Amino acid sequence: MRRAHLLFTAALVLCTACSGGPDSDSGKSAEEAVDHGAAVRSAIARTSADSARVDEKIELRSADSPTTYVFAIAGAFDLGGDRGRLTVELQDSGMDPVEEVFVDDTVYVRGSRTVDEGEWASAVRSEALTRYFLRAPLNDPEHLLRQTKAMRQVTNEGEEQVNGAPAVHYRGTIDHATATLRMTAETKQGLDAMREKLGDDVPVFADVWVDGKGRAVQARLSYYGGMKATTTMTLSDFGTPVKAEAPPAEQVVPVTAGEDVLLA
Repeated sequence: MRRAHLLFTAALVLCTACSGGPDSDSGKSAEEAVDHGAAVRSAIARTSADSARVDEKIELRSADSPTTYVFAIAGAFDLGGDRGRLTVELQDSGMDPVEEVFVDDTVYVRGSRTVDEGEWASAVRSEALTRYFLRAPLNDPEHLLRQTKAMRQVTNEGEEQVNGAPAVHYRGTIDHATATLRMTAETKQGLDAMREKLGDDVPVFADVWVDGKGRAVQARLSYYGGMKATTTMTLSDFGTPVKAEAPPAEQVVPVTAGEDVLLA
């Protein structure tokens, strides 16, 4: 998996072509464009105060590789109460899933290669970093919502079905600072070099779907530029009870917050 990370970082640095994502040309003139950012921010604020089931997929593919690495993340999360349980799996890797328990500002991880079997690694949630473009530190769902809440030049793309119900699709972009939020120095350096070469922000698209109750029920960040990085999170079963308790102290091994404690 370390090799996958190096290939992925190299692709980011070597990629030299600005890119638009699928359907990036909405066909709307500047006069017709209206910024719907307020609706997105309101929906994310409402969602962030509730609990929900979380289903997330992260797809990463470097420019010179046919392999797409897919992380599947699922569980329940009390976004307003900062508690949750998630399972993280690298698909088709043959590796066992990793369990995560979020309790306030601590994240407990079991199944990590950082600690022995049966033990939980613990890290400070607010200090954790990510080595991957468009992947949240410790797969924190609130991080993705924080990034999409900052989307700009927001347009209304019409109504679509999410979770079997109609939802309004909003699309915009996030700036370079938001895209690289809480990223390791190594990965950020590669992105900064690419940005300097291109002379503009990394073109990262942000999409949010808002249901009839004004909740953000799906959020996505995507980048297409000789390589691919896409993170899609779907939220359902709002108000679901969430049980997340810290494991016994004797089973916990603290690790440095910036240290990679997951399977990545």
